[in-house]
Amino acid sequence: MTRRILEPERDEPSGRRAIIALLDGAGVGSLPDAGAYGDAGANTLLHVLAAEGPLQLPHLMRLGLGKILQLAGNNRAACSSEGPLEAGYYGRAASRSAGKDSTSGHWELAGVIMTEPFPVYPRGFPPQVIKPFEKAIGRRVLGNVPAQGTQIIEDLGEPHLRTGRPIVYTSADSVFQIAAHEEIIPPEELYRWCASAREILQGEHAVGRVIARPFSGAPGTFKRTAGRKDFSLSPPGPTLLDASAAGGYPVAVIGKVADIFNHCGVTVHRPGGDNEATAAALLGLVKEIPRGLLWANFGDFDTLYGHRNDSRGFALALERFDRFLGTLLELLLPGDLLFITADHGCDPTWPGTDHTREYVPLIAWGPSVKRNRALGTRSSFADLGASCASWLQLPPLENGRSFLS
Repeated sequence: MTRRILEPERDEPSGRRAIIALLDGAGVGSLPDAGAYGDAGANTLLHVLAAEGPLQLPHLMRLGLGKILQLAGNNRAACSSEGPLEAGYYGRAASRSAGKDSTSGHWELAGVIMTEPFPVYPRGFPPQVIKPFEKAIGRRVLGNVPAQGTQIIEDLGEPHLRTGRPIVYTSADSVFQIAAHEEIIPPEELYRWCASAREILQGEHAVGRVIARPFSGAPGTFKRTAGRKDFSLSPPGPTLLDASAAGGYPVAVIGKVADIFNHCGVTVHRPGGDNEATAAALLGLVKEIPRGLLWANFGDFDTLYGHRNDSRGFALALERFDRFLGTLLELLLPGDLLFITADHGCDPTWPGTDHTREYVPLIAWGPSVKRNRALGTRSSFADLGASCASWLQLPPLENGRSFLS
């Protein structure tokens, strides 16, 4: 698919800054079509709060999270002291894209809607994918099944150490994941293998992401390392990132955001890591880059807790994020607008370990916002990207409607 690139704008960009803090997997209620995905009734944040509350989330509550949760079932007792609402925007958004994966979620938030889902492989990848991949890397693979990442490493880690054959697996999401022990297959070689897989996985087999999953340790103590790397497709059209870069703004992203957009429109990339490392990187960018678009993905909610059915870990991570949020809010300048959202659900209380098709929260706050506005339910994730573009005084994106007055 041809990808149209935006031409640079001639006008001088404003001194404004849009900051997106994405809580990966933090959905707020099942979408009307969730039943088609087996997710009717899923509600990530509400269920976490119900199972593990009361939680200390004073900043998220003051920014409207409690009001958002009321849209899908009130649980006011699950949080301590909500406090008075700040002047700002709060609501939720539905997905118009097909699927419930990180790629389509991020792309829609940035203004690109996928009408066809990425392919998934509930029985593993067919020979027309696996055989060319094995030929490209010069060895056979282990696995080739849907699996939870840490479990398949435990199951197949020992034969991998013995044979040197990489572990290939997928999930309910559109991913081709390759796990390898760093002492058997160095990460740089694993990345080359992933690049080969990305070349093979095109056309009808164009999965959303090929993911390198290096790990270390011994049998019984295997642990995934920080060397994860995603190999994504380029978005099929211009995104908020492209528009911001074309408008003369820095576009600084943290974590897997750069990979999900295949680095299109990105001018600054920080690797991030766990939520704490991502928070530190975002605070650094806020101090370093005074205008433009900043986008951070807080991935632990999804990878460490949602996929592992760990509602307690999810709850504690929410409290840690809220404490970080208090620090971030104090650093914001008059020209800043902070957006808090998610890309899909990943309900740790739900059967299975996959993403859940849910609404995502929409919160926007900045020092110059003077009134409180309930957004209700927006029809597309793309409304967030449209609102960012509006705040940065960019031309409207192809999809989405700004909720800023």
